[in-house]
Amino acid sequence: MPIINYNGATAEIFEFCSKAGHREYHVIVHATSPLDTFQEQYLAVRTAAMLVQKEHLADAQPVMKRYFVSDATNQALFIKEKGAVSIIQQPPLDGTKVALWIHFLSDIQITVSENHTEYDWDGLHHLWISNMHAQGEDSHEQALAIFDQYVNELKEQRCTLADNCIRTWLFINDVDNRYKGMVRARNEVFAQQGLTDHFIASTGIAGRQADPRIFVQMDAYAIRGIMPSQIHYLHAADHLNRTSEYGVSFERGTYIDHSDRRHIFISGTASINNQGQVMHEHDIRRQTDRMLENVQALLSEAGATYADVAPMIVYLRDTADYAVVRDIYEECFPQKPVVFLLAPVCRPGWLIEMECMAVLNLA
Repeated sequence: MPIINYNGATAEIFEFCSKAGHREYHVIVHATSPLDTFQEQYLAVRTAAMLVQKEHLADAQPVMKRYFVSDATNQALFIKEKGAVSIIQQPPLDGTKVALWIHFLSDIQITVSENHTEYDWDGLHHLWISNMHAQGEDSHEQALAIFDQYVNELKEQRCTLADNCIRTWLFINDVDNRYKGMVRARNEVFAQQGLTDHFIASTGIAGRQADPRIFVQMDAYAIRGIMPSQIHYLHAADHLNRTSEYGVSFERGTYIDHSDRRHIFISGTASINNQGQVMHEHDIRRQTDRMLENVQALLSEAGATYADVAPMIVYLRDTADYAVVRDIYEECFPQKPVVFLLAPVCRPGWLIEMECMAVLNLA
């Protein structure tokens, strides 16, 4: 589906249709008037999202939303939406103040609460949770409390972290100094919860909430009723090493086989080799190439290509690299939904990281 232009915003849409005619969508909405106030840009983005849903997405419902904003402290108070709606300070690199990623599914009925979206689909119960955070002295203490909160919420849903959580996103305020505390907490919780043979697809990246005292925020997706045989882990061992080899605990990627489609979750991926080393330090072009090669290897292991990729979320450490990376993506992936954000990666030597989701029909 082509890019759709609205007054003050554009919407980039990825559409998937199963062989039975059921649809899902990923939409990236960009503000297009950087001189407008945040309120004006947010209104344009939200209006465009509603019009896309009404005019182009039939009966699809939003199951998760993520707002990327330039100044969460001053902007988050204007975004008052229920459901799995996260707000994270990761400024769009096109000079605007806000962008939005939405995942839609058709043929479902959703239940929303303050930061949850739940629905039944394909015989399973799906749970998206956003904006999880906690008080604490440092990132380690806060992350421990967040995971404890999430484990208890999963227990109420008759789920466990090891068996049912499919994907997490961890946003760290001052990633260069606070990432290690989050990693230590996650390692401790995973060991306690029996996550030793496998982990969870994840992105750990710079990002902050409105409250500067919050050092860690987590969004997560879990499925009740999922069978172990439906969950598969991606390694691409000729390109990437296991994260546990350098002391962290997440999967490079995970795919889930449903009755009619395969959902692929690619974790935050950078320019790394299968020894865990940063490749092409100080060279944004070569780092971008290696990163894209790594993602392609993970997709291939799941039977997918870039044609199956829905949204691309691209994180850059240096705003000055935006023009170079944007041109590479425009050449390689015309009309693919993508957003470029200012968000340093967990190692200073990595200039760029990306994550994505993909979906393809099963025979």
